[in-house]
Amino acid sequence: MTETSEQQLLHLVIGGELKDIGPCAPEFKDLTKVDFVGAYPSYDAAREAWKSAAQRTVDNAHMRYFVIHAHKMLDPSKKD
Repeated sequence: MTETSEQQLLHLVIGGELKDIGPCAPEFKDLTKVDFVGAYPSYDAAREAWKSAAQRTVDNAHMRYFVIHAHKMLDPSKKD
């Protein structure tokens, strides 16, 4: 395994069809169909994956993809 000078900050990219596209908190239409795009070691890598997934579904207004800052949930005391 190679070591890098950058700190690993776990980010997850998920997406799926939402029940509504209004201003309420996002709620998936069917949790069994949520698309897990992947886990990434940096925000930049996750953003690239998010952008690619979002562009593939641009014709469906109810589809949304999200970057989840999992490192903040694993250790909320740490700052970026």
